[in-house]
Amino acid sequence: MHVLLVASAFNSLTQRVHAELRDRGHSVSVELALPAADLAACVRRHRPELIVAPMLTSAVPEEVWSAHTCLIVHPGPVGDRGPSSLDRAVLDGVPRWGVTVLQANAEMDAGDVWASVECPGPDPGESKSAWYRGEVADAALEAVLLAVERYAGGTYVPAPQTQGLARPLLRQEHRRIDWLRDGTEQVLRTLRAADSRPGVRDELLGCAWYLHGGHPEDGLRGRPGELLATRAGAICRATVDGAVWIPELRAHRAPGQPAAPKLPATLALGALLPELPELPAPAAAGRGPRPRTWSDIGYQEVGGAGFLSFSFPGGAMSTAHCRRLLDAYRAACARPTSVLVLGGGRDFFSNGIHLGVIEAAVDPAEESWANINAMDDLVEAVLTTTDRLVISALGGNAAAGGAMLAFAADEVWCRSGVVLNPHYRLMGLYGSEFWTYTLPRRIGSAAAEHQTTEALPLSAEAARRLGLVDRTVACPPAEFAGRAAALAARLAGHPATTSRIAVKKARRERDEEQRPLASYRAAELERMWQTFFDPQAPYHALRRAFVGKVRPGETPPHLARAVPARRGAPLSARPGSSPDSVTGPGVHDAAPVRGGC
Repeated sequence: MHVLLVASAFNSLTQRVHAELRDRGHSVSVELALPAADLAACVRRHRPELIVAPMLTSAVPEEVWSAHTCLIVHPGPVGDRGPSSLDRAVLDGVPRWGVTVLQANAEMDAGDVWASVECPGPDPGESKSAWYRGEVADAALEAVLLAVERYAGGTYVPAPQTQGLARPLLRQEHRRIDWLRDGTEQVLRTLRAADSRPGVRDELLGCAWYLHGGHPEDGLRGRPGELLATRAGAICRATVDGAVWIPELRAHRAPGQPAAPKLPATLALGALLPELPELPAPAAAGRGPRPRTWSDIGYQEVGGAGFLSFSFPGGAMSTAHCRRLLDAYRAACARPTSVLVLGGGRDFFSNGIHLGVIEAAVDPAEESWANINAMDDLVEAVLTTTDRLVISALGGNAAAGGAMLAFAADEVWCRSGVVLNPHYRLMGLYGSEFWTYTLPRRIGSAAAEHQTTEALPLSAEAARRLGLVDRTVACPPAEFAGRAAALAARLAGHPATTSRIAVKKARRERDEEQRPLASYRAAELERMWQTFFDPQAPYHALRRAFVGKVRPGETPPHLARAVPARRGAPLSARPGSSPDSVTGPGVHDAAPVRGGC
């Protein structure tokens, strides 16, 4: 079928539905529900057989739903209604949740039900956005695919809703933190229910801010509301019975102004920040319970495998993030392991350079240049590691330079719900991170050119067939780290691993003789320098619009055009693949995935 996706934004769930529908033989186009757009006219132009709305914050016009079957994805179980369903579920700590696909009609969220799928409720340690991109998205995809299958069959009759509870929008007055009364757990629920949007509005050091993210700290105490310490850009603030780490702040701006960027808290506060101790993250402890704290980078070992984990808000990596991760990578490489795993967390792997920090810089061009060079330093360290196998383990999505960081490893393992966007051009950039070396090496020059110019999302399975990914792991988000650890430990103990490392080293030496890595880097950075330091380059306006949450005037052409189905046969063979290649004869955990975002 030809399916039209109608969405308020091309967010992670919309991207995943787009990619998975193409994988299953449907042609897909997208129309954004924009204030100035005539949605009915857009639908007439597309002439879809079915409309699916994965993420829609406005009502579908009657002219549309009365003429076309329009399936709405509501992130709540049957009977749940209202715009803040996930926020309330996090605040309430529900043990089970669900996603409903219903048919649009005159009443919001009250249409007939085409499919509904249950999922686990939010983990107490995870934010709303991580839950949405994980368990909720898995359930949403399963429900969408089921509903599309039922519609295509032509005989299914959707079930009417007999009752429902419509709850209003959660506004800032319902999200307030009372630092003199609220305990740590209440503060964390409030913060996590508002992350990543809209944040919790609060007063701090005489100014209004939105607080983003929250993590418990068991080892620090102070006067409730007082700032106690900093760590890696985050601030630690006392509660009545403990403390919380807050990684990011966003300045409050008057209505009608572009949104301020989310920034590392210490950077946002700037000169307002009092003198506080900078506390390093505690060393990894042995077995047994340990006090709760927060760090965005961690390292541990299991057998002969090392695991370098990192989790940066939104997957954005500033210059400082890149340099700290590079230091940690070099320290990990000094350990006596034969396998090193990067990532392994449940949410974003990386989305590349930090556009918010760049936009807030005194000189955005200089900060862009510093950031891309720091990313390149990190990727180069991965590419030139020849004494062990390096694995990128993606439990969450990756895009742009963050995807290229993943592809620099010897193998790429993805949870089956991951979405990849291996391209740069939508931000007006040529790209760096050695993509002109790693992409053709994995999938050939023609496929690399196609992926970077088409600029559309790939499912994990499509990326595996293409050759960008070596293994897909079908499991719930919470299980991915453990599955990746077990696979890595098995790889470290495999008799063939030593010979694979030798083959890898020899191949790197041959590649270096043919064309040095420094040549790829210099050519890419020359194009990036020209863009960064040209005030008229589209990158600057695109960056400001992205950071300021400025909606486009129309649906971008690459989304609006009908994209043909991606068939199940292999899309490409990896050039030069053989039993003794660096990836080896991959074994793919590619069973069908069940629900998550």
